[in-house]
Amino acid sequence: MKIIRALAPIINILPESIICCIGTKVSEILLKKYAKIEVSGNEVLSGRTGKPTIYIANHLSNIDGIVLNKVLRKNNVTFMAGVKLKANPFTALFLKTVRYIPVTPNSADRNSIKMALDVLNRGESILIFPEGTRSRSGSMIKGKKGFLLLARLSKAEIVPIALEGTELLMPINKNDMGRETLRHATVRVKIGQPFQVEEKTASMIIEMNSAYMPQ
Repeated sequence: MKIIRALAPIINILPESIICCIGTKVSEILLKKYAKIEVSGNEVLSGRTGKPTIYIANHLSNIDGIVLNKVLRKNNVTFMAGVKLKANPFTALFLKTVRYIPVTPNSADRNSIKMALDVLNRGESILIFPEGTRSRSGSMIKGKKGFLLLARLSKAEIVPIALEGTELLMPINKNDMGRETLRHATVRVKIGQPFQVEEKTASMIIEMNSAYMPQ
């Protein structure tokens, strides 16, 4: 992590293709060195290939996205990521290696909703952390309703993902997000069964979130 912080000024002036290669290699090396990843439900992911899907996961650590990018590598996923991640050298480097839609938290970000719908309508998939931020306690935080709106408008199915152990792999540093460090840990990823939002539930969500409707 110290190396990434030291290289940050140089990385920012390199061509995008080189930055992407560096970020991809760094991610692979770090996961191989520190993480033992156990996945259950791979058969669900195999069955989703080529199908527009909204993947939703709990959020425990800044390394969640890197772990899920590895697990979902064959599922053509675009991440929805908070704009603040660009301020962290580690997560900023990771963002260079994936397709992502920047999201402004706690705002009526119509553009991000529209971009996500475009992705789903093309037959591709979206990954969202509905809690909107990392859990400091390890338990679930009340989620935002944006993914339900996307599901209703796109008619895409939702696949839930449960993460366990990333909070040990890269614990939250409450004082400085840029100084979080990796530790050896076992990470468990459980892929749930796909489901669709009931029409009545989705309609209620749209009414409550009309400000988020793309125009």
